[in-house]
Amino acid sequence: MSHETYENPLITRYASREMASLWGDRRKFNTWRRLWVALAEAEAELGLPITPEQIAELRAHVDDIDFATADKYERKLRHDVMAHVHAYGDQCPLARPIIHLGATSCYVTDNTDLILIRESLQMLAGRLAAVIIALADFAKQYRNLPTLSFTHLQPAQPTTVGRRACLWAYDLALDLAEVEHRIAALKARSVKGTTGTQASFLELFDGDHVKVRKLETLVAEKMGFDSTYAITGQTYSRKIDAQVLDVLAGIAASSHKAATDLRILAHRKEIEEPFEKDQIGSSAMAYKRNPMRSERICALARFAMNLSANATETHATQWMERTLDDSANRRLVIPQAFLAIDAILILYQNTATGLAVYPQVIAKHLREELPFMATENILMAAVAAGGDRQELHERIHQHSQAAAAVVKEQGGENDLMTRLKKDKAFAAVDLDAAIDPSKLTGRSKEQVDEFLAEVVTPIRQRYGELDARADVHV
Repeated sequence: MSHETYENPLITRYASREMASLWGDRRKFNTWRRLWVALAEAEAELGLPITPEQIAELRAHVDDIDFATADKYERKLRHDVMAHVHAYGDQCPLARPIIHLGATSCYVTDNTDLILIRESLQMLAGRLAAVIIALADFAKQYRNLPTLSFTHLQPAQPTTVGRRACLWAYDLALDLAEVEHRIAALKARSVKGTTGTQASFLELFDGDHVKVRKLETLVAEKMGFDSTYAITGQTYSRKIDAQVLDVLAGIAASSHKAATDLRILAHRKEIEEPFEKDQIGSSAMAYKRNPMRSERICALARFAMNLSANATETHATQWMERTLDDSANRRLVIPQAFLAIDAILILYQNTATGLAVYPQVIAKHLREELPFMATENILMAAVAAGGDRQELHERIHQHSQAAAAVVKEQGGENDLMTRLKKDKAFAAVDLDAAIDPSKLTGRSKEQVDEFLAEVVTPIRQRYGELDARADVHV
């Protein structure tokens, strides 16, 4: 780091070295060269006059890229692909005449992007699985710990801490299914020619349509794809980019939702993210334990979610067979979307594996609200004991309003149960049992068990007990 010019914080602070390297120049241009080797091999196999010596020379120089020479050519030619064709040709004088034979620039640029997108999605699938498994382990541990649930951010019928974690994990499981679908749906652009018509390759093979189709299949297979897009313009449809970034935006949204929940729970002092021994929450307020991981997840998620709309607009404005206004935009948007999601999931896993739960605070908050929530059960029990439903309802209403006034106007404790215990109309009801939180969480713990068995277990089986944590500071 020079400290003199702007450095992308996605690389210097947030994302993993693995993801940053995947989208780095060396990997990009190595892939270009591998694609040129694959093209030469396939053309030779189908009878074009390309010798084994030429292919061997290309293979020998795949990794030793002379970046300085390529940069010099690009300054002169103002064309990155041709700059690298010339730099490769300088290293491979025997093969120079057949490098990039019949291809357009998008042969290397688009096919490389598809390869990198696929590998990035595969990396993110592993990270997603790791977070899901971490949340599942947390959910299992706290499957039976009652806690207030919230609708409209107002106290509602109790749930359990473990069940709430399953909500977070299920969002990610749905995201993982979408990532796996996108990986399976990705195809190669392969060899389509300047506007997608394959005219140059048809010329190379003297009008032999069968050989051109075979060339397309061979190159795709050498790239590791079993199929190609049925039709393209000069580029593969930018619809593919939009679909992929929609999936990434979905991961960002799921992560933002969970991180927001954790920020609220930290405010309530019920659950906190990891806080390291020497970590400082505030430069001024020394006592603070700010939820910085969750806040960072939300910050990066907003960035990633907005990139989805950018990709959609790029697709919408690709006139006819293509325009070049996608190029500079995609160089920014696609790598940074993957880097941002990579960073989010690293933070998410780190958070999920170190959550601190405070059962006594959770129980205190439950006690403050449970009397109100139990009134329906109390009413039914009193009616079953022979009471008049309408009269009992009115008594509960009056007691509830009085108890609420004590809480809201006087800052006192909720004394509804004390009031009901003094009312002879409820003498036959076991009021203590009525506010037992373990009896008010429905099927929460059973639903946790079912979720872990039916949703998480298959993910564990597909991805194993992997450790997808990256060597980055979180």
